[in-house]
Amino acid sequence: MRIGMLTGGGDCPGLNAVIRAVVRKGTGQLDHDIVGYRHGWRGIMEGESVPLTLDSVRGLLPRGGTILGTSRTNPYTSDDGPAQVKRTLERDGVDAVIAIGGEDTLGVAHRLSGQGVQVVGVPKTIDNDLSATDFTFGFHTAVQIATDAIDRLHTTAESHDRVMVVEVMGRHAGWIATYSGLAGGADLILVPETPFDIDEICARITHRHERGANFSIVVVAEGATPAAGTLELQTGAVDDFGHVRLGGIGSRLQTEIELRTGYEARMTQLGHVLRGGSPTAYDRVIATRFGIEAIDAADAHDFGVMVALRGTDVIRVPLEEGVAVLKTVDQRLFDTAAVFFG
Repeated sequence: MRIGMLTGGGDCPGLNAVIRAVVRKGTGQLDHDIVGYRHGWRGIMEGESVPLTLDSVRGLLPRGGTILGTSRTNPYTSDDGPAQVKRTLERDGVDAVIAIGGEDTLGVAHRLSGQGVQVVGVPKTIDNDLSATDFTFGFHTAVQIATDAIDRLHTTAESHDRVMVVEVMGRHAGWIATYSGLAGGADLILVPETPFDIDEICARITHRHERGANFSIVVVAEGATPAAGTLELQTGAVDDFGHVRLGGIGSRLQTEIELRTGYEARMTQLGHVLRGGSPTAYDRVIATRFGIEAIDAADAHDFGVMVALRGTDVIRVPLEEGVAVLKTVDQRLFDTAAVFFG
């Protein structure tokens, strides 16, 4: 069988580990032919492919990013997009596609599956917001990077008597903010699931300082929003999937906190640094297990599925289940973190 593979959406630590696992077992044990498509769905639409062999994946396990490149291209924004995908796969003699990506990439995979394309999905997002899987690879790496940054910011915040605002990724779900804030000892965590009141934030910071603390750490997800009528935010351009380009909430919070409390405030936006570099050991293992399960599913002709982590088991679930709803932060987890606020 000839199997195509692509990586779509934002880059993520562990992508290369998935590619390596698929190729190592797919060509080394199952005797399949693996071809990679460059730059996500755009690569299939444009027919930009590269052969994937044992030699081409050697040394990939600790390497960040993706050797296939990626994009946020959505074939369904073009009337001819899905047809282009099918023409390329037919031309290249590709029998099935392993699509590695988040809600958008796998959403496209699900729609194409309904139109006859044989697809296996692998969940990838540092945001950890895909339903049907307990964790996605890349998330733990992002949390570790954010936690390390918060640890470092504690020392400079204390030295300068400052409020440090740390903005992390998280468009619709605050998993990174919650985990890293809890691990890093943040004094406040703001997430998209719970609109915040800027007056309440400032009151908590003031109360903390009045009872003897000379600094505060505020961790905010990029998608966190103020309660209606409390603070106006600017919006940016949108991508192929209709997502507004985020980033800037941290800067606005820094300004408002300093203005309203009188305490000196500084903002650090971690942003894309969370996506970069080598994956943690945990993410290397999960990504490898996902890759093996994906090629096993393709070999068994079990299509229209997504591999997923449930407890300690890697299983297969319908693609529809994987992209049905976004997985938001568990309120019990957030309540645990909130014990340490203010």
